[in-house]
Order: sequence, then C-alpha cells, then structure tokens
Amino acid sequence: MKHLVDIHVVLATPEDMDHWEDRAEEAADKLNVILHMTYDGAEEDIEIARLEKILQHIWENWREDSYLLEVDEEDLRDWVDHLLATWDDADHEDEFEH
Repeated sequence: MKHLVDIHVVLATPEDMDHWEDRAEEAADKLNVILHMTYDGAEEDIEIARLEKILQHIWENWREDSYLLEVDEEDLRDWVDHLLATWDDADHEDEFEH
C-alpha cells in the first residue's frame, strides 16, 4: 500500500526550513534523507494512514531539531529502523489532533 503515498508531497524545501537560515538547503536535504529512508524502509503493505503519520511525526520532530545537521546517516538509519519497528499509532494520537 505504500506505493499509494507520494513521498514527494512531504519532502522539504529550503523555504520550509527557514529556522536554519543560511543552512536551510542543507537542512532540507538532511530531512529529506530521513523521509526517504523511512519510506524505503516501510513494509510494502503498510497502511497508508500509518505511513502518513510516521512521515508527519518525522517532519514535526526533525524540522527544527538542533542535531539535524550533525547526525550521520548510519545513526539515522538505526533511528529509522527503530522507529519503524516500534511505531504505535496510539502513542502518537495527540500529535496529530490540530
């Protein structure tokens, strides 16, 4: 089912990363790496709503994270693998009630 989610809709642009000022392009690239890793690592039959919540969680939690530009891709891979293995929608319900 993940093929029904268009990853390009959630990818960051430098304009989305204004918090980073002169490093906005670099921050957008790094956030997009995390989003792609997650999308690629998700099971093919993941529920659409579940994948969308995970991607939104990443967007909300990493967009202004001070470690975004410091964390290396190997650590990100481990983080993404852990997130996908332990994600529980119930643990994140409050995040998406706007």
